[in-house]
Amino acid sequence: MNTAIIIAGGTGVRMGLEVPKQFALVEGKPVLIYTLQAFQDHPSIDSIGVVCVDGWNDILHDYALEYGITKLDWIIPGGATAQESIYSGVRHLEGVCHPNDTVVIHDGIRPLVDASVISGVLATCHQYGNGVASLPYNEQIFRIDADEDYSTVEYIPRDTLRRVSTPQAYHYDVLASRYKEAFEKGVGIGKSAYTNTMMVDLGERLYFSVGSDKNIKLTNPDDLALFQALLRKPTELPSSLTMSF
Repeated sequence: MNTAIIIAGGTGVRMGLEVPKQFALVEGKPVLIYTLQAFQDHPSIDSIGVVCVDGWNDILHDYALEYGITKLDWIIPGGATAQESIYSGVRHLEGVCHPNDTVVIHDGIRPLVDASVISGVLATCHQYGNGVASLPYNEQIFRIDADEDYSTVEYIPRDTLRRVSTPQAYHYDVLASRYKEAFEKGVGIGKSAYTNTMMVDLGERLYFSVGSDKNIKLTNPDDLALFQALLRKPTELPSSLTMSF
């Protein structure tokens, strides 16, 4: 079984909206519904669960009925951080998922995730035990000088870097045991941590799958405007990019 956990627990303060950004209406439809429809329409996704910002569960349930999100099986409240929200979703699957079932974790505010990207993380996970969407890094990265934080004498070769985002897929047994370990030890659960960074902190090797430049995360008003533009002109960016190693 392939289950998607959609993380929609944030409030989106930086967006400056009166509603959480995942519920902002774009072309008359909530952002989160675009995300859910991508997983609803994917033939390999069997079940969807949402970790939702507190107080919006009933509203999301009504939207799901309105837009035919029939794979949505549960909605639970989010935590104070992304890691707490994800762990809540993982715990909710206890007794539901078998050890080798695949769990796909995705940000609710990445509404332009392509079917090919979802298929990629599933295939990579089935082969290696996990799969994370990634892209080459195309900018130059320099280290800040320790003594002069306005200058540098060292760069990081960009061909050694990858940008990793969601979706990410993991076998349920490893995902559940690693989250339990992380919260017991206080490892990999900081404010900026996510499943991928936690896994590496705990010694797991991650495997890259194909990502997409179109799979943007809606963080500020400019991102929302870009999302709207891409909806109107979907061919502006390629759906996916082949990675070179």
